Amino acid sequence: MRLRPRPVTPPSAREARTRLRPLPLGVAAALLLGAMAAGLLAGAVPLPPGEVLRAVLGLDTGLSPMEHALLFELRLPRVLLGALVGGLLAVAGAGYQGVLRNPLADPYLLGASAGAGLGATLVIVHLPVPAAVGVPLAAFTGALAGVALAYAMGRAAGPGTGTLILAGVAVSSFLSAAQTFVQQAGVDELQRIYSWILGGLSGASWDTLWMVLPYAAVSTGVLLVHGRLLDVLAVGDDEAASLGVNAARIRLAVLAAASLATASAVAVSGLIGFVGIVVPHAVRRLAGGSYRVLLPLSLLAGGAFLVLADLLARTLLSPGELPLGVVTAFVGTPFFLAVLRSTRGGAS
Repeated sequence: MRLRPRPVTPPSAREARTRLRPLPLGVAAALLLGAMAAGLLAGAVPLPPGEVLRAVLGLDTGLSPMEHALLFELRLPRVLLGALVGGLLAVAGAGYQGVLRNPLADPYLLGASAGAGLGATLVIVHLPVPAAVGVPLAAFTGALAGVALAYAMGRAAGPGTGTLILAGVAVSSFLSAAQTFVQQAGVDELQRIYSWILGGLSGASWDTLWMVLPYAAVSTGVLLVHGRLLDVLAVGDDEAASLGVNAARIRLAVLAAASLATASAVAVSGLIGFVGIVVPHAVRRLAGGSYRVLLPLSLLAGGAFLVLADLLARTLLSPGELPLGVVTAFVGTPFFLAVLRSTRGGAS
């Protein structure tokens, strides 16, 4: 009996499985556009779909001056900012998971949230500057400082992602304790502090959107460019080095870009948890684990997720509003537990 040689999958076929195909990209884009349309139309004052579409396209509409102002000064900047913040948190989460090779990594793992919280609290309690300017700037600076400190401590402790994660936990604990200490001196400002910590998009405006857009463009651009290299890092540093990839340099670039994306999002929305875990895992289950596919789809799906979560936050208790972080926590906690269970199952 003559044995036939086992067929070998050609490199072009293997490469095709890691490329971003038009169908999943189109589905993710349609999901984002649908979520944004729902965010524009729904609310305490419903708007006619046809007139909203004409207004967005710059055509003459039958909207009243009040409806026009509601659409362009409140809902449209809020929906766009929600899509941007959700996309930033999701793509940053995917980047962290890839570079740390940890499926439970999220954008706040390396001290970004604690640093942002401390910076915002210091401004709210001690500095007489306008909150609309001072708090975002302080949160942005604090988030980047927290990640930089964690990275420096991790590098000093030794190579490897494990030491980096432990350094992030230590830095987060220290900065959270410092924030608690500062809060004791500003008891009268606790409501503002906790309102910021729970996250939200109620302060969305065109100025806020334009302020964060350059940082968002740079950080997401760097992350998307590194998708193929993250696939190489997934096989291990030694194997990556044998292919001519500088693992340390790639890891630093991705960490810096993901941290910039996280800091940009936190600066304008406060702390909104679980987006960076929920969205990349959902995309990974549906479209595969290649980061060339995962990063752009997470960017689109994250935007859709947060726009829908914000829609729930402002309509469930209308005319009141739930903190956006509470809504994402209700959705994200059971999903996180499911991810944790599947991760343990895969490891056993």
